Amino acid sequence: MLQQTQVSRVEEEYFPRFLEKFPTLERLSQAPLDDILALWSGLGYYRRAKNLHSCAQLTQGKLPKTLKELKKLPGIGDYTASAICSFALEQSAICVVDTNIARVLKRHFALLEVKDSLIWEYAQKFLNTKRARAHNLALMDLGSMVCTPKNPSCLKCPLHESCQGKEEAELYTKVKKKEYISMELYFGIYIKDKKIALEYSKDNMYKDMLVLPSVDPIEENFLGTFKHSYTKYKLDVKLYTISEPSEDVVWIALDAFNDAPISSLTKKAQKFFYDF
Repeated sequence: MLQQTQVSRVEEEYFPRFLEKFPTLERLSQAPLDDILALWSGLGYYRRAKNLHSCAQLTQGKLPKTLKELKKLPGIGDYTASAICSFALEQSAICVVDTNIARVLKRHFALLEVKDSLIWEYAQKFLNTKRARAHNLALMDLGSMVCTPKNPSCLKCPLHESCQGKEEAELYTKVKKKEYISMELYFGIYIKDKKIALEYSKDNMYKDMLVLPSVDPIEENFLGTFKHSYTKYKLDVKLYTISEPSEDVVWIALDAFNDAPISSLTKKAQKFFYDF
């Protein structure tokens, strides 16, 4: 949930609401995917919600307890598997590498432009196996509060004396500028009897989510436009009225719109509903 959303919003809004609805993996495994996507609406990267649902179903509500078995599950890679083993299961020989820890290690060992696999090797060698969980959590906090991407507080760092990269700390945090793909999307709005016509998306961007029907742009039907960003895409969204929806649309009551499995992009279109 934290991948694309502020910590405060996740802590105060999304995470409590999700746990209230799905307090156990078993409950999650039995839920329809639409219910899960509805609670995930606005968090982006919806494949994570689908993978979480698949994990719950594949494990029948009980996660495996080894790195090897965890990484066989959909959506679980090195970081998630190691975090489960270290933080939840408190296994002693497991190192964890997230963005903050990677930054601490790259600076401390002066690792410039190295592969992730080498950072993991250094993390394992650096690990205090007697207190692995505390060690991993401490490095996370160190990276988020002291060894920050910009203006790190090097003199406050407990690793200051042994840090090999402290003189050029920001050299180890340079990242390639993110490149976006610009796209135009054309959607139609049709409202009848206080219900709106939606359809299940078939493209990869919002696959299995409910979206407004795609349309061919006709200028006289133009309603308005807005911009939206999603992962690597910069989107210009243009909205049009529809004279008649297709037979395979899903009708959603307007007062239940925000509880449906829709994306933040689709929610942004609400301001145009009042034109009907």
